[in-house]
Amino acid sequence: MAEGSISIEVVYRGIFQKTLAQRICRSVVLAARKDGHTGTAFARYGDSPERNGVPAKQFAVVAANEIELEASMAKYEPAVVDISIAVDDTLAKGVESWAWYGRQPLWKPVREGGTLLITSEKTPDEVVKQIDAAERPYTLGIIPGAASFAGLWVYKDDHTDYRVLGAIAKIAPQWLSLENAKAAAVELAKDKSAADSVQFGYDKTLLRSVSTGEGTSTHEKLQFTKPGWTKMRPGIVIDARKPGERNPQYKKYTARTLRPVVNFDTCIKCTMCWLDCPDECFEVTPEGHYEVVYEACIGCGICAQVCPVKDCIVMVDELKFTDNKDKWQDWKKDRPAYNQWFEQMSGVPADPKAAAAAGGDE
Repeated sequence: MAEGSISIEVVYRGIFQKTLAQRICRSVVLAARKDGHTGTAFARYGDSPERNGVPAKQFAVVAANEIELEASMAKYEPAVVDISIAVDDTLAKGVESWAWYGRQPLWKPVREGGTLLITSEKTPDEVVKQIDAAERPYTLGIIPGAASFAGLWVYKDDHTDYRVLGAIAKIAPQWLSLENAKAAAVELAKDKSAADSVQFGYDKTLLRSVSTGEGTSTHEKLQFTKPGWTKMRPGIVIDARKPGERNPQYKKYTARTLRPVVNFDTCIKCTMCWLDCPDECFEVTPEGHYEVVYEACIGCGICAQVCPVKDCIVMVDELKFTDNKDKWQDWKKDRPAYNQWFEQMSGVPADPKAAAAAGGDE
């Protein structure tokens, strides 16, 4: 019988993945209870920051008994967790907090020897290169799969939650047995195929030990002068955005691992990227296209998800870029050269006719 308790956090992209995070935490508690443990699931943030797509957290705490659970729940949230889960690798560079904390490494709350789980199509070695250099050893687990937007608009069950459940059963079998993880998944999904997804997560999750110092030390860390309470002007702390310009302090790119590139030739000017971007990264051009302001872009990928034209917006690995220069002027100056660059970076053809046939003309 397991003793003590285990704390698990799920880091997710605001309202766009909130339902997914809830389902992961609740399924963990349900599976653990089937194993004779007790537990609870709860959230960290309210709706206000989540509506803007700001990274937030859900928690699951599982304990051997009610007394251990109460002791674990004596804090507002676990400051140290045994397992941290990022539902996709666009968060691998860390979490850009909605408050004044700055970008935090994903492993920051993970105890020494704990586990960081990330859903990704990349190898563990590739993901490690995008995570801040470790200050203490931990285990990195990669659950094979694309970035999930299962919480976008209405819930779309892509079984990410069940693959995660299988990965946790692999890492912490004393708290979640594989048998009861499958039983919990089938009960929640009302579909026997959910058990197969749990088994997939259990079998296919790749584990890699990360030593102190492994990772990257090149991530930019933005620092701002914070006003003390004696220097705040009444009713305002930061000037709002003025017409025609952006707030110079609103820079979200330090946590980005992917960025969108736009095929302006196939853009149908539908406004979907502009409307759905949680960080208001898109600016309208004189021609009516929409270009990305890369300093404001956190790389969530929602624009590529909502764009109705195939391959008009493609998410590209951040490691391919060396600056945050906006690209519409490059396209305006030399379209063939820009389209060649687009093909080179995205790996998809920039042929307007082929893309228009797939997504429709203006």
